[in-house]
Amino acid sequence: MSDAPLPILIVPDPRLRQKARPVGEGDGDAVRELAPRMLATMYAAPGIGLAAPQVGVGLRLVVLDVGPREKPEPMVLVNPEIVAASTERAVREEGCLSLPGQFADVERPARVRVRWRELDGTRREMEAEGLLGVCLQHEIDHLDGVLFVDHLSALKRNMLLRKLAKEQRAKARAE
Repeated sequence: MSDAPLPILIVPDPRLRQKARPVGEGDGDAVRELAPRMLATMYAAPGIGLAAPQVGVGLRLVVLDVGPREKPEPMVLVNPEIVAASTERAVREEGCLSLPGQFADVERPARVRVRWRELDGTRREMEAEGLLGVCLQHEIDHLDGVLFVDHLSALKRNMLLRKLAKEQRAKARAE
C-alpha cells in the first residue's frame, strides 16, 4: 500500500463540479487504500483539508488536519454530512488546493454539526466552529461539486478565476 501523493485537480477540471457518490459496502478496500494517500497529498501540498473529488475520485471521503504541523491530528471522514448549522454567520479567509494561490473572505454558518463514519465503520458526530467548522463545510461542499468561490459575488468569483487561469497559463509556459 503506497502513501505516495496523488495529483490534485485544478479548476476548471469538470470533475470538481460533479457530485460524489456515497461510499458503499463494496468501497471499503478502495477507501482504506485512498485515505492515507489523500493525507500524504494534503500534507505535501501543504493544506489542511482534501476531498476525494479533488484527486479525481468521486466518493464522499474527506481528510483534514487543522492541528499544529508539529503535532498532526488527521481526521478521515467517510460520508460526512452537515446535520445542523447555526443561523449565526462568520467570515473567514479561505483558499483551496484546487485553486492554488487564490484566497477570499467567505461567509458561512459560524457553527455546524457534522455526522460521518470512521474507516472502521464507527458512526461519529461533532459540533465544530472556527477553523475546523470552516474546513468541514469547505470539504463537504467539494463532495457536492461546490467550490469556495461559489460563495462569492459573481464579480469577485470571476476576478479570482481569471487570475487563476492567467497564473496557470504562465506556469504552463514556464514548464
